[in-house]
Amino acid sequence: MGLWAPFVAHAMTHGNALGPYSIAVFLTLGALLSCTVWNVYFMKKPLVGEPVKFSGFFHGPASGHILGLLGGIIWGTGMVFNLVAASFTGVAISYAIGQSAPMVAALWGILAWKEFANSGPRAKIYLALMFVFYGLAIFLVARANG
Repeated sequence: MGLWAPFVAHAMTHGNALGPYSIAVFLTLGALLSCTVWNVYFMKKPLVGEPVKFSGFFHGPASGHILGLLGGIIWGTGMVFNLVAASFTGVAISYAIGQSAPMVAALWGILAWKEFANSGPRAKIYLALMFVFYGLAIFLVARANG
């Protein structure tokens, strides 16, 4: 994952440069290929629990498969937006701004699941400061291009 940004920057700027949609196709194919390898490996040698046969994949609930597909679609859409932005701002800045996933996760935890509803005022101050400083960091990274 750490090599993703340098490889994309190289692909977008050297030789017959790839566009954001071409990079998305290649990255998606790479993820699909690596998932087949890693899924089989961890089915044979799980970190927790008993090994499962490959046929067990097809015995899982349809809702689990649909959620996996939905997650992939959401991830892919966000990645395409990130790559399109990279063609305007540069890969480093686009990647940094795209790393706002912790903010989204924190908002879900606070607003949707009410994880901090019973926390004290000190925790709420820390949460507010986290949002302020994270937002400030994203703003400064975005302004670094200009």
